[in-house]
Parts: sequence; structure tokens; C-alpha cells
Amino acid sequence: MHLKQFYLGCLAHASYLIADPAAGVAAVVDPQRDIDIYVEEAARLGVKIRHVLLTHFHADFLAGHLELRDRVGAAIGLGSRAQAEYAFHPLADGEDLWLGAVRLRALHTPGHTPESITLLAFEPGAADPELALTGDTLFLGDVGRPDLRVALGWSARELGEMLYDSLHQKILPLPDTMLIYPAHGAGSLCGKNISRELVGTLGDQRRLNYALQPMPKDDFLRIVLADQPEAPAYFTYDAVRNTQERPSLDTSLERHFRSLSFEAAAAAQASGAVLLDTRPPGEHARAHWRGAINIPLEGAFATWCGTLVPPEASIVVIAEPGREREAGVRLGRIGFDRVAGYLEGGMAALAQHPELIVERLRLQPVALAAADVPCILDVRTPSERAAGAIERSLHVPLSQLAARRGELPRDRLIVVYCQGGYRSAIAASLLQNWGFDEVADLEGGYFAAQALH
Repeated sequence: MHLKQFYLGCLAHASYLIADPAAGVAAVVDPQRDIDIYVEEAARLGVKIRHVLLTHFHADFLAGHLELRDRVGAAIGLGSRAQAEYAFHPLADGEDLWLGAVRLRALHTPGHTPESITLLAFEPGAADPELALTGDTLFLGDVGRPDLRVALGWSARELGEMLYDSLHQKILPLPDTMLIYPAHGAGSLCGKNISRELVGTLGDQRRLNYALQPMPKDDFLRIVLADQPEAPAYFTYDAVRNTQERPSLDTSLERHFRSLSFEAAAAAQASGAVLLDTRPPGEHARAHWRGAINIPLEGAFATWCGTLVPPEASIVVIAEPGREREAGVRLGRIGFDRVAGYLEGGMAALAQHPELIVERLRLQPVALAAADVPCILDVRTPSERAAGAIERSLHVPLSQLAARRGELPRDRLIVVYCQGGYRSAIAASLLQNWGFDEVADLEGGYFAAQALH
């Protein structure tokens, strides 16, 4: 058995190619939407991708199952409880799928979602599974949150009860030596305590995972449902899109992600398009198109785009020359296909329009002590603030900023800070977009401010 893990750090997403090289057959599990990496790995091994399997309908990214179907003819497999617009093979609980001599077994493990499955993989001739591809049912250090389908009619308690049963009846009876390969690592919002490790044993999880400790179902529900991070607005959108027939990523980029002159980009903005500046925070602060919001490609770009930009919005991308397609692909990974295009030449296209170019102050931490700053705005999460905050600061998490902007003063300088400077740059650009005249972000964030003490 050959197993290759692919880890996409910006989405904390793990996907897999599993194969019997001797038989020349492979399956891909939970693929990202840009699928070249799987096609290239299959070619290197000399195998054909016959199956593409989803452990569940993902909420945090658009999966590449339709792309692999269209590119290489892979048959789509989902848990038999799934409902989708496209044709798929419904995998029954306990059903075996053979890749040559390698056996995959589907276990129904609902809880994170109603249709969730876990895939056990057996070496040729083995009675016990070598590994489990657990999707979002079981992470290292955590379990999948059961509250992400509330908008689609499922209660968190109902799914939490399913999750408890799946873990105790399907997963925990398996051998301690079995390797666990989840669909996400640390940083994913599909759990609250996910480890940075990307593989571990079930035995270790039995000992160390807080959610697998012996406890009644009610205690499990109370613990698992408590303190979950706020889910981005696009999660329900992507969960639904993963059930639908849609164009492939390449088709979408070919149709929509085109070069725009300044005049075309300005016309799109006038019609309501979002100007999305993907350059580093310092570049945006020095000079940017008036009204552009800054979500840098470095960092959790897709997650923050999905949190702050409506899925139906038309987008004009402003990028460093040569990075335009990267921005388009990363937007496409979360299903943001309604892109008007990208500004040809980046900010150089505004050379003849200096009246549209504005800057923003970036305040050094040392200046905070000396300056009379009327409003210091903390846009970090509640857990980050609980661990320490700058004195006199107002707390409004970035994900809530749009809804709570009425709490902020318009007649005084607002200095925004986060942990390291990424989110504060986003927040400051949003405030400028909303017409706040005096805005600065704290360079280096809370970490830099604390280093002075």
C-alpha cells in the first residue's frame, strides 16, 4: 500500500492518495480543488486514479471531486447518507472498496456531518486496518465540531449525539496501533484543539485526546460544544456547493479570471465589485487604491476572504505582478468564482490616477506609550485577549467588526492591533473602506508591544 499525504497549510487541510502500485490503481480522498498534485503523483507511481472519495461535504473548502471526475474519469464515492446533484457511488456502512490488493472499508461515522464516513485501509491480506482516514470525525487532539450544520436544519445536540456514538461504537473499538490520518491540522476552524501533528496512533488519541476520555454522553456534549471558534460565513455556502454540480476550477478561471485595464476595474468597482488588495500589509499601507480592502496572500487568505467578503460578490484582485493566478486559485479553493478579474500591472496601473492612491499610518509599538491614542482596537479572538491585552483597548474580534463598527469613534485616531499584524492590517483597511478617516495599525501587533516590557 502506498499512501501520500498532501497538506495545504493555508487551509490546514490534509488530503490523500492511496494506491496499490503493483495493480496500478489509486484513490484520492478529500482532494483540494486544484488537482494537479494528485495527477502528478499518480503519474510518478504509474497508477490510474479510479476513485475520488469524500469523507463528508466539507464546509471550509470546495473539494476537487468533480475536477478529478472530469480530468481522469474517477468515480465519485460518498457515504450512502449523502445527497448530491451529481452521480456518485453510495458507500454502505462496512462496504469494501478494492484498489488491487489494497482494501478500503467505509464506516458510517456521522456527527460532524450527517453523511460523514471514515475509511479504513488494509494492507494486502491483513485482518486489521493499518490506518484510518478519519476526515473530520477524529482529529489528532480533537474531534469534529457538531455545530456546523445548524443552518441546514440539524441541531448541534443531535449531531453531537451521533458523534459520540460514532466514536464509541465505530472508532474506539479499533486497534491502538492503527494510524490516524485526519483531514485537518492545527489552524482549522473545524475543531478547537487540533494538534500540529499530522499523523498519530489511535492508542495515543485514546490516552491524550480530551474528547475520547471515558465520560457520559451529556458530559461529552457539554465539553465538545463549549468554546468552539466562530465559523466563517462561507462555511454553509461551501457545504452546499460541495453537493452541487458546478464548473471545474480551470473552467471557472478561464471564464472569469481575466486581465482588467484600470478603466475596466474602475467600472467594476463602480458597479459594486470589491477591490481586494492581496499584497503584503506594508505595501498596502504605503499606497493603495482608495476603498480597497487588504487581505494579504501570506497567511489565512482564503479563510478571511470567506469571512469578510460575501460569496456572491464580484471581486477585482490587486496583486503583486506574477501572483495574480495564485490569488485566483486560492479564491477558487473556497468556491469564490465570481471574480471580475485582476488589475493588469497591479498598483502601477494607477500611476496616472494619483487622486485615487491613499496611504495608511503604521504605528510602531514604542509610539503607543508616548502617544495620546484615544482608541486602541483589539481585533483578536476572545481566547487571545484572555491571555493578555494592551491596556485601555477596546475588544471587537475581526469577524465581528462589520456588525459592530458603530461602536467605534469617527472623530479620533483608531490604532488597530492583533497578535502579529496580519489581522490588524485587514481591519484597518476595512475601517478606511467604511470612511474612518484616522486609522493606523500597530506594526508587529501584540507580540511586538509585549517585547518592549
